[in-house]
Formats: sequence, structure tokens, C-alpha cells
Amino acid sequence: MSMFGGGFGGPGGGPGSGAIGGMGGTGAGGRDRRQGGGTPFAGIPAELAAGVARLESAEPARPAPDEPFTQQPDTGRLTLWSLLSGRPGLLVAAAVAVLIEALLLQSGPYLVQVGIDSGIVARDVRWLVLAAVAFFVSVLLTAAASAVRIRQSGRLAAYATRDLRVRVFAHLQRLSLDHYTREKAGVTMTRMTSDVEALQHLLSEGFAQFLIHGLTMVVVTAVLVHYHAGLAAITLLLVVPPLLGLSLWFRRAADAGYGRQRDAIAALFTHLSESLYGVRVITAHNQRDAQVAEHREVVGGYRDANDHTGRISAVYGPGTSVIGLLGLAALLLIGGRMVLRGELSIGELTAFVLYLNAFFQPVQQLVQLYTNYQQARAALGKLRGLLRTTPAVVEKPGAGALPPAEGAIELRSVTFGYDPARPVLHDVTLRIAPGETVACVGPTGAGKSTLAKLVARLYDPDSGSVLIDGHDLRDVTLDSLHRQVGVVPQEPFLFAGTLRDNITFARPDAPASLIESAVDAVGLRDLVDRSPGGLDTVLHERGQSVSSGERQLIALARVFVAEPRVVVLDEATSSLDLRSELRVEAAIQRLLDGRTAILVAHRLSTARRADRVIVVDDGGVAEQGGHDDLVAAGGAYAAMYATWESHASAGQA
Repeated sequence: MSMFGGGFGGPGGGPGSGAIGGMGGTGAGGRDRRQGGGTPFAGIPAELAAGVARLESAEPARPAPDEPFTQQPDTGRLTLWSLLSGRPGLLVAAAVAVLIEALLLQSGPYLVQVGIDSGIVARDVRWLVLAAVAFFVSVLLTAAASAVRIRQSGRLAAYATRDLRVRVFAHLQRLSLDHYTREKAGVTMTRMTSDVEALQHLLSEGFAQFLIHGLTMVVVTAVLVHYHAGLAAITLLLVVPPLLGLSLWFRRAADAGYGRQRDAIAALFTHLSESLYGVRVITAHNQRDAQVAEHREVVGGYRDANDHTGRISAVYGPGTSVIGLLGLAALLLIGGRMVLRGELSIGELTAFVLYLNAFFQPVQQLVQLYTNYQQARAALGKLRGLLRTTPAVVEKPGAGALPPAEGAIELRSVTFGYDPARPVLHDVTLRIAPGETVACVGPTGAGKSTLAKLVARLYDPDSGSVLIDGHDLRDVTLDSLHRQVGVVPQEPFLFAGTLRDNITFARPDAPASLIESAVDAVGLRDLVDRSPGGLDTVLHERGQSVSSGERQLIALARVFVAEPRVVVLDEATSSLDLRSELRVEAAIQRLLDGRTAILVAHRLSTARRADRVIVVDDGGVAEQGGHDDLVAAGGAYAAMYATWESHASAGQA
């Protein structure tokens, strides 16, 4: 389980983040630590406790995960059949119900024929009543078969989409930070919401309806041939060729149209999520009108995509109706003459007309179903593309666990660039002794944070290797590595939940004594004491109910509870005021006691306390040594420190 409280300037809770641990139940007298906002849940009133206990006892047990999470890339195929075939029992039950329903639906026209020919024309009340009763029974049986089909196909769709959501989410956890740097959050949200919902809609009703209408057309064709092969051949030859040609055109046009529609809705989600996350900046800079205008353009693009698919359907739907009505007109003309010649009975012609109408009714329904199918097919293509995205950081098959670390870190001839054509670090070699605190300083963009990311194995070097205690990080499991390398980012991410949930995020089973020790060690006691629920106080979304300094302290407590051997801090005090900075720096000193630490330092007050300072510039280590030695040397660090000291003095004045 990862210890990360958000990426280095990347998406919070990035790859490797697990679920919030420490979730208690909500039984009588318990405390719900997952409330959506406001004050924490104070417990269940005594007069309701018995009823709650009964409800909880009646709830089904939550099943264990079908497959444990692994770091290995997803190599399974994603097809509509793979989604349906995972639960063969439900699939068979739904298919049998579909078959029975399709057959029962076609009994009506035959019973009408019997009622007309054997009852009305023959003036036999017994046959008329028998046909009516049989019709009534077939309606009841059709309703029962339909209920079973809806129930079973709904359950099948629910299980299939649940498995798909978990599979996609697990893949998102495996993906490396470079994916989240390239891909917009709104696009990823679209994959997990709109695209999966399109598939669920198709699986729950679409496939069953496809089968029912497809079987209906097959059965009706066989019945028409049975009634009169010549009349059936003439009628179908007049109808099927133009219908087939129109359907092939619709398929080609819809393929492109619905792919465009999925891209448009992804752009819509992207702009919406970005505007929601940046609402404070938008308001502060008075850009709300501009954002509304931009969103209008994005929504307009989605509208245009929908208009395009609507125009296609507007041609296909009425076109099939016209073909069907012309077929019925031809049938009445040809079949009526056959009745006049005595070649067909009135009941048979009536049944023929009803069956032909039953042949075209599915065609009308298939227009909408094919629209749903095309939407789901486009969504499936997008999801398949996401699942084919390979992580940049991959756990080697057969990788071993990293033994309990002493904390010796070594970079051997490391070269790395986010764009391989433009390396950020060039042939860097560096050794850090166990328990040593090293501060990385240098100009913006020099590669300080990049070096820290490589030690935490958020990225792999393009060449060279990173080692801990002589173990190449590519040869050990990610789980064992992240348990021993703790990270505190510049902007810590807090999850929805309580203070306790966030502090124990990397170690949900942490004992209460360790949690209390962490609170005291990092200076959170004041926050805990003044919060109405103590550690069980619910935080607002992304921790907005606490200050930036308190969020940083919570991130430090999170790492303190995880008890890693190596700690990486990425400019942990750069965005804080002086008072908060002093609190956080004191907490950092307690956290780093006895641990190997890499401090990416923006403020040189942090670097001054380190055992060794490394100046990173121009893709390499320009200088390294103790603070006093580097100042005395009069090099790059001395110039940086003099500049920082003058600004600090001016600020205090």
C-alpha cells in the first residue's frame, strides 16, 4: 500500500493509493467516520438501535474480492462477450427467458387466425372462447417470461459493470504519474462514468431486446413461409434489400458519429471538473463570465455531435417505416387477390398481416437499440484503449520484497527525462548514507523534485539505476518499497473522511498509541483538541476545513504512522507562512530522527539543518557538502544563500 499523500505536483492520491483505512461500522452507539460533511455522526438514538440492528442483520455479507489487487499490468481482453460470460448461470437463465418470451410473443397472430377461421367464420363459439382463453394465458406467460428476463439480465449487467468498474479503477491505480500528467482528469472520469453507463444500459436491456427482436424476425420469417411460401418470398424480396442497404449506410455513418459523441462528452467532463477544482481562482480573478462562455462552446460541441447522430437516426427511422408500410400495402394487394381466388382464408391473411407487422416492429425497435449499441461500442473502444495503456513503472515478474532497510541510497549514472529527447538529469551519481539527511537545492526546473521522484520510484530512470541498501528498485516489489519509503509532497492531499482516516491512510491497522504519538510528535494536538469530534472529526473535501499548515502536519503524521526507513519531502514548507513553517519544520525534525531523508528545499532554512546539501543544476550535482563548508567555498550555494538571507532579512524588517 502506498504512503503517498498525493503526487509531486501531480494528481492527488495518484497511482498506488489505496482505500481509506480504519473504517468502522455504524452499529448502535457507533460513530460513522464517512459522513459527507458537517459534524461527525454522534451515534444512533437508543429508540432506533433495535431497528438498525435488525436491518444490519438482514443485509447480505459483503463478498471477498474476486481477485486481489496486483501490480501486474492488465492483459485481459475487453469485449462484450467477456463482460457477459463471466457468470454463465445468469447468462443461461436470461437467454432461456428471452427464447421463451420471443416464442410466446408470436402466438398471438396464430390464435387470432384460429379465432377468425375456426370461431367467427365457422360460427363456432367453443373455438372462439378457446382461442381467447389461450390468448389470455399466452399474455400471462409472456409477462412472466419477461419478468424473469428483466430480472436476470439486470443482475447480469449489474455484476458485469461492477467487475468492469473495479477492473478499470485497479488499472488506474497501476498507471504511473506520466499518464496523469498527459491525460486530463475529466477524460478519465468520463471513462469511469458515462462510458461504463453506456455499456450497462446495453447489457441490462439492449442485448436482451436484440435477441428478442432478432428471434422474432427469424420466427416470423419461418411462419410466413409456412403460411404461403410464394407470398412470403414476394413480400420479403420487396422489403429486405432496401432495408439491408439502409441499415448498412446507418452503420457506417453511426460508427463515426458516436465516436465523435464520446470524445465530445469527455471534453465536457474535462472542462467541468477543471472549473470545479479551480473555482476559487476563477472567482478571485473575476473570470466567471469567461468560463461560462467557454463552457457554452464545449457544450455546443457536444450538442453538435448529438445533432449529427440525431440526423442519421432521423433518416434511418422514418426510412424503415416507409419500407415497412409499402410492404404492408403490397401484401394487402397481393394477399387480398389470393383471398378472392380462394387461395388464402381471411384468418390466414389477417395472421399474415399481423406477422408481417411483427416483422417490422422489431426493425423500428432495432433503430433505437442499434443507437444504444453504437454508443456502447464507442464507449467500449475508449475503455479498451485505457486498459491497453501500459504503466511506465512496472513491477518486474518475480520481483522480491525489499528487506527491512537500513536506508543507504545510491544513484548510479542516472539519466532521466519526462521527454526522453530532453533529459532533466544527466549521468547523476550520488550516495546517501543510512540515517543521513540530505537537502536538494537549486534553481526551479533544475531536477531537484525529479531526483526525489526517482528515489520514491514514481518514475524509472532512462538509464542507470537507483538502489536502496544495494537493491535495485526495479528488482523489488512496489508494495515492499512503498512501505519503507514515505513521501510528503509540497501540496498534501487529504481524503474525504476523518482526521483518523487520513493519519492512518498508509497503515489502517495502526494501533491507537502510535496514532496518538504521531499527533503529539508533529504538533497536531491543538487541532485534535479543538475539533468537536477529536480524531473522528470529519474533514471537508480535500481538507478545506483546515489550514495549509495543518494539512501539511497531517501529511507528516501520515508518514510518521507508516514508520518508513526513508523519507522524501518535496518542498514541504514552501507554501506556508512563517509561523506555520516553524511548526512544520519542528515536526519534520522529529519525523526524520533516525531516518534517511531527502529534502527538496525551497527555503534554505531547511537546507541549513541538513547533514549535507546537494546543489542540483543543469541536470547534475553542481556542489555538495555541509552548509558551512559550501558557504565558505563561495560557490553557487553561497550565492543562493546570500540572496535568500537578504530577502529573509528584508521580509522581517
